[in-house]
Amino acid sequence: MAVSARRASSPASPVTGWDPLRDLGMLEEQLGHLLRGVRPDPGTGWLPAVDVEETSDTWVVEAELPGVKPDDVHVEVRDQELAIFGEIKERKRAGVLRRRTRRTGRFDYHVTLPGETDPEQIDATLKDGVLTVRIAKPERGRPRQIEIGAD
Repeated sequence: MAVSARRASSPASPVTGWDPLRDLGMLEEQLGHLLRGVRPDPGTGWLPAVDVEETSDTWVVEAELPGVKPDDVHVEVRDQELAIFGEIKERKRAGVLRRRTRRTGRFDYHVTLPGETDPEQIDATLKDGVLTVRIAKPERGRPRQIEIGAD
């Protein structure tokens, strides 16, 4: 009577070593890493949508801060780094909140500008939920048009 012997699968087999729980755990870890880049941890706050524009003589930074009061936002410039931080406070409600998608809480945005700034000429305005910060470039850093003379 012949007895069948069971052999170990070869490592090249596509079915060998498949562990659905391990693979699911790896997928969960990778998705968590991806989402942390999009949505910061609750303790670190959130980032407003920001545009940074360069003109010939200024840097213009526009940040979307709907519902923020001027007293609840702070702007600091140190060398080439601009920091915008503050808080959108939760408003008191009379009824039951059934759905919430608007952001509240602390926000913190930092950007290093690619050129020098003039700390004496900085202007910030908050209008219609958009914070606009204008930072002048120093005179020595501005491009200068040179006239070319004929012989």
